[in-house]
Amino acid sequence: MVKTKRRYVCQACGSVTHRWQGQCPDCAEWNTLAEDAPATVFSLKHDLSSGGRAITFEALDAPSDPLVRLPSGLAEFDRALGGGLVPGSAILMGGDPGIGKSTLLLQTAGAVARAGASVVYVSGEEAAGQVRMRAGRLGLADAPIKLAAATGVRDILTTLGQGAPPALLIIDSIQTMHSDTIEGAPGTVSQVRGCAFELIRYAKENGVALVLVGHVTKDGSIAGPRVLEHMVDVVMSFEGERSHQYRILRALKNRFGAIDEIGVFAMAGAGLEEVANPSLLFLSGREEPLAGSAVFPALEGTRPVLVEIQALIVKLQSGATPRRAVVGWDSGRLAMLLAVLESRCGLNFSSAEVYLNVAGGYRLSDPAADLAVAAALVSALADKPLATHAVWFGEVSLAGEIRPVAHAGLRLREAAKLGFGMGYGPVEAEPDSPGLNYRGLRRLANLVDRVVAEE
Repeated sequence: MVKTKRRYVCQACGSVTHRWQGQCPDCAEWNTLAEDAPATVFSLKHDLSSGGRAITFEALDAPSDPLVRLPSGLAEFDRALGGGLVPGSAILMGGDPGIGKSTLLLQTAGAVARAGASVVYVSGEEAAGQVRMRAGRLGLADAPIKLAAATGVRDILTTLGQGAPPALLIIDSIQTMHSDTIEGAPGTVSQVRGCAFELIRYAKENGVALVLVGHVTKDGSIAGPRVLEHMVDVVMSFEGERSHQYRILRALKNRFGAIDEIGVFAMAGAGLEEVANPSLLFLSGREEPLAGSAVFPALEGTRPVLVEIQALIVKLQSGATPRRAVVGWDSGRLAMLLAVLESRCGLNFSSAEVYLNVAGGYRLSDPAADLAVAAALVSALADKPLATHAVWFGEVSLAGEIRPVAHAGLRLREAAKLGFGMGYGPVEAEPDSPGLNYRGLRRLANLVDRVVAEE
């Protein structure tokens, strides 16, 4: 016996409830519950052990042809993917509106097509003429890309089935796709899940590298059901501030390579340009030493990136409530670090406003940035500039100890390559960079003494 059950799915987090509510019980968002296609519930008497098609099992050591990665034509894109596009893989790319997702994929499609591979670009948000106009601006008007403006998944798969499968298929975007076999408007949970399943199945069966563009919610996560990220092989995030020229392509999930690998691009008039050395981009404009500025050698995957951390301390009159503002770092970690500086080092931040910024709009999640942030805060409070040729890294414990971090030698080698002559960090680090003088710090109080004693 088969019974249908009404259900509602949250458009923000994908949670399911069987009655409508104004607020989602899981993510607490308002007016995000939408009715989904009726769920079919099978009774316990329904038997699924017969009537199906028998499948064939294979051994792990069965002979098979090795998969050859398809170069995307952009070295930074290949770096984030782990070496290139894998045939039969599904890639989900998300990013804020206007950040440059379509531009990046159109440049990739043009490079792959010019290399001799077949490329299909399906746009569900723009007309073919609009995509053609962007291609002309990017210098790709003569690229042999098969372009279409369509939203029906049945029409797309029927057309693709009439010829040889392409090497690369780009769908921009999955939220605009619609299947006539599923109830609901485009963008609903059921439509996104069903359309993605059909496109991924086509890619797996025909060895097509599939790229799906996904919209994001206001908190930066990819809109639609959470299961969409589990269905694909690679989840990528295209990040950056539209007021800054740089963009970062970050791999959040990758079945064929390392996660947290990044590719760096700069937005120019003719499209996205690759940035081979992002440290020079994030450290530009540091001509004069200023109080509250420290350089941190961050690590993104296997790539060290030097970024500038800026701090500003504004002393207030008695009675005013101090403000804490952070851009590019965790505000909770800043509060912890301020508490350690006050408790273990005797500094007073309670009567001052604290502003912290990671230059260039860069976002840091590396715990090794603790020492660089502390150095910037102490420098701003003492109004004494740090040495412009020094880098700072290390994790700070609640006891005020400087703890070791991973890949200290790689961080210092990148700093030495860019002309930095001094490094401060944990005493356990063993620098192997010639030309760089390294000084280990055991406690946070040693940092305070060194900054205050500098002239």
